[in-house]
Amino acid sequence: MTLILCPECTHNISNAAVFCPSCGYPLKNTPKKRRKLPNGTGSIKHLSGRRSREWAAYPCVTKFSPNGSPILSPAIGYFKTYEEAYQALILYNAAIQVPQSQSALNASNASCCLAPQYQKITFAELYELYYHSKFHNSKKKFSRASTYSSKAAFKNCKALHSRRFLELRKADLQEVIDTCPLKHASLELIVTLFKGMYAYALQNDIAERDYSKYVSINIADDDECGVPFSQSALETLWKHRHRKNVGIILLMIYTGFRISAFQNIRYDRSGEYFQGGVKTTSSKNRIVPLHPAIRGFAAEFFDRFLTEDGLHFQSHSFRKEFYEVLNSLNLTFSDSGTKHTPHDCRHTFSWLCDKYKVDELSKHLLMGHSLGGDVERSVYGH
Repeated sequence: MTLILCPECTHNISNAAVFCPSCGYPLKNTPKKRRKLPNGTGSIKHLSGRRSREWAAYPCVTKFSPNGSPILSPAIGYFKTYEEAYQALILYNAAIQVPQSQSALNASNASCCLAPQYQKITFAELYELYYHSKFHNSKKKFSRASTYSSKAAFKNCKALHSRRFLELRKADLQEVIDTCPLKHASLELIVTLFKGMYAYALQNDIAERDYSKYVSINIADDDECGVPFSQSALETLWKHRHRKNVGIILLMIYTGFRISAFQNIRYDRSGEYFQGGVKTTSSKNRIVPLHPAIRGFAAEFFDRFLTEDGLHFQSHSFRKEFYEVLNSLNLTFSDSGTKHTPHDCRHTFSWLCDKYKVDELSKHLLMGHSLGGDVERSVYGH
């Protein structure tokens, strides 16, 4: 410890002293203490991670679990500083006792949490901002199919177009999904749109909470259902393999890739394999070797669709050609009477793996399924 002279009274004092014990002269900047909330007001928590609004204000606990643990109520808002959160809680509690103060709380919360120019933005207006940011301002290049899918998903959310975005809750988003009569794939596009819009809103201080993560699709995935092509149907396809688009159908059958995966599939000519996949982590970027009998189809596919700008295969356009080919070969319907779909090619691949005794591990890897699941038997078993 070192002794120094007080600048005010010249007494000897410690250099670690915060103030002079003789005259009280302040020697160091004392840390400013946060104001303590009055009892029964609520609580303020500092949130982890990198956030623009790192202080959350919670109302007083009123509910408890069966074991006596307090159940935290939803936050009334998120704020840049502790002081802003403190003021919001004081106004919130005042509003409970004096309803007229509620407007003051709303104004305070809005000004502290959200960008003021977006307070009244509608779902449709936010979509325009999100769409322009993603497809026009992004360095990443998106296919025409991606833009088409985004617009189609937005169109299917018509009930939300004129609604104020900040007024929407999970129930509003879920109602769109539950009342939409379209297939599972279309519902997936709507959920993807919700997630993208909320991510954009959070990044730009337009919203403080992501309700999209609570939305679920409550119908079976109809795209996973299907019936494999029969042995006679396969023989017919091989017999007419030189006809336009038959080679692509055979590629789909003997690689197991979904039709949408062919939009971004990669072809290694030296190693003679396809690499790609969609939908799940296990499915993406998987490698499937090409049998010598279909390597010619792979080369023809890339010669036809590969340009300097990338692969220009559009799955939604090819679906029409797929059905035209099957109709011309009298293969539109399966032996059980169901109409064949592009996904039946994947079911045929699964059936061929079983027919030729491919081991379970290899089949999992080739089809891009998680090793922990049994989806081959539950969905693709025939």
